[in-house]
Amino acid sequence: MFVRKPQPARWDGWPGRWRTAAVMAVALGLTAGSVASGADGDGASPRAAPALAAVVPVEKLAAGDLAQGIVTLQQHLKDQPRDATGWATLGAAYVEQARTSGDPTRYPRAEKAFGRSLELRPAAGNDAALAGQAALAAARHDFDAALSRADRALRANPYSERALATRVDALVELGRYDAALDAARLADRRRPGIPVFTRYAYVLELRGDVNGARRVLLRALDSAYTSADVAYVATALGHLAWSRGRFTESAGHYATALRADPGLVAAREGRGRVRAALGDTKRAVSDLEEVVRRHPLPGQLAALGELYEALGRRDRAEEQYALIGTWSRLARANGVATDLESALAEADHGDAGEALKAARAEWSRRHSVHTADALAWALHTNGKHAEALTYAKKAAALSPGYRDASFLFHRGMIERALGDDAAARRDLRTALALNPAFSATGARDAKAALSALQGES
Repeated sequence: MFVRKPQPARWDGWPGRWRTAAVMAVALGLTAGSVASGADGDGASPRAAPALAAVVPVEKLAAGDLAQGIVTLQQHLKDQPRDATGWATLGAAYVEQARTSGDPTRYPRAEKAFGRSLELRPAAGNDAALAGQAALAAARHDFDAALSRADRALRANPYSERALATRVDALVELGRYDAALDAARLADRRRPGIPVFTRYAYVLELRGDVNGARRVLLRALDSAYTSADVAYVATALGHLAWSRGRFTESAGHYATALRADPGLVAAREGRGRVRAALGDTKRAVSDLEEVVRRHPLPGQLAALGELYEALGRRDRAEEQYALIGTWSRLARANGVATDLESALAEADHGDAGEALKAARAEWSRRHSVHTADALAWALHTNGKHAEALTYAKKAAALSPGYRDASFLFHRGMIERALGDDAAARRDLRTALALNPAFSATGARDAKAALSALQGES
């Protein structure tokens, strides 16, 4: 099933099945165009650009032509191989390139670039490389390492926005939600801005304060002054409205995002889901096919596959599900822990035994609400319904007040398997009331199960 997760900043990779992970901007002083084009605003020679490239934050490179920015950085580092800042920026650019392309082969390159930066400049004075290593660890789903490296970066520079934001990300993914709230408040005091505001909103949502999350995002939208900022925050608002079944409101936010940034994959994905929910399946398929073409990650592949399946196009659905396994193997080969994605994909569309193996492995590393839910669902698909209910209850207990339609669907189906029809009806109804289109196939199965339960009563 589809699990909504927050979008990360453009310079880090946030795991989850609703990712663009995605995508934020900060105020910067140098235009990306000058880096990409190799000329400054006064028509200086192309050789002037590489000298500037090393001090351009990767957020700005990402706002322009990231691939060309990387080429410029590489040329600069051939000329100035002892530029520690340049190596750290190149590493961050590789992490961003992996995020935007869905290509994990960039991660080993990022690791080497950060290592080279730290060889040239000790950690105590190189928070950029340390924060980059933290973001890389988070992108690879090694959240203990991400937290440790973010803390090291903050010892070097307590005001590092990248490290502050990654620290929140890591605590969220480790299921340490009280600590994540404290980290978000600390980040807000030290470096208030859109990367922090959006994370703050997600922590509030996880704690059940949806209205508070929405208020924070609306304030962030009011403060956004670049098109990238507007697009990012509007997309986050779209996700939040979607999760509560407010499809018309959600569509409005995605439209705002796409006006600001027509190429934003997360907003197009959201628009595709809304169109499917509203019955505009032809344009929904078109949107999700474009998303998968540009960003073939498990969550996006599953979304398209489930839509195909709901439309009776089983052969096309199977193609998408097979690609999830291909991506997972490639990601693992490049140091990414893919057990959460694998558990959900295999439980829904593949090998139940492999799903359970992956879910247990992920639970051994972190106790988040999403991991508990994935383990519950994998246990259920293996016929271990009583144990599955234990973990479904853990998912609810880990973050009281947080409600997710897919979690409720999973719990309802587990309860039905155990013969607790009253509880199953309650949770399935609640899932569909919260978001009647949480998954093309999941919502279909929830409705069928609820109909059968009502017929049996």
